[in-house]
Amino acid sequence: MKKLLLVDDDAFLRDMYAIKFADSGYEVQIAETGHAAITIIKESPDLDVILLDMVMPGMSGIELISEIKDTFPDLDALCIVLSNQGEDSDVTAALNAGAAGYIVKAEAIPSDVVKEVANIMSAKK
Repeated sequence: MKKLLLVDDDAFLRDMYAIKFADSGYEVQIAETGHAAITIIKESPDLDVILLDMVMPGMSGIELISEIKDTFPDLDALCIVLSNQGEDSDVTAALNAGAAGYIVKAEAIPSDVVKEVANIMSAKK
């Protein structure tokens, strides 16, 4: 079973995506902030994917990706951004920080997000 950490400060979206991924066979953990995500990663270093938002209180998605890369250099989990920030500059900044993929929430229904995460994971492994 693939292990996914979902990091988003929007409770409705976080819960909706958590259900979609769980229904698709993922073991899902959730975090409301980047700081909470770091704590979970310390406790669960065997994650397969970290799906994160770009805009969150306290720590942005870019900052979270950078923190993960710096703090956990041996972590195998892929960081994939799921955000409404869809500008080319946002996508480029996330990929440059180390994101394995970028999904714009407004352009994909939840079942498509699950498929796209699986596609990114398959392409990167």
